[in-house]
Amino acid sequence: MTLKDYLSTNDRFAANSGCVLEEIGDGYARATLQVTTEHLNAGGVCQGGVYFTLADIAIAAVMNSHGQLTFGVENNIVYVKSVKAGDRLTAEAREVVNHHKLPYVDVRITNGAGELCCIVTGIGYRKQTPMPVD
Repeated sequence: MTLKDYLSTNDRFAANSGCVLEEIGDGYARATLQVTTEHLNAGGVCQGGVYFTLADIAIAAVMNSHGQLTFGVENNIVYVKSVKAGDRLTAEAREVVNHHKLPYVDVRITNGAGELCCIVTGIGYRKQTPMPVD
């Protein structure tokens, strides 16, 4: 099983939220989500947790791509543009530091027009446990 298949199958919260892990490369991952009315908050725009969930699956893909189980320990999120139902969000995660214990990832979330909507940074804790993937 590949890392993409493993995360797509086993991160049930992200999958049930509509997140699709599209690509994992060397220090890079891309995930997308089609915003529906179920993703909106009381103000009629995409709820902040949706952005976070989309970024989190991309961060997990990047951090775990080195074959060792890695868990997030700290994240920071900045919302810069809201989106509404019907828009498509794309999260592109890039590894900034591939530290043997504390990797650091930067995520940029854009809307369908390519406009920046959200920035998420994440720090993980890398264990000595191998990932159960090929």
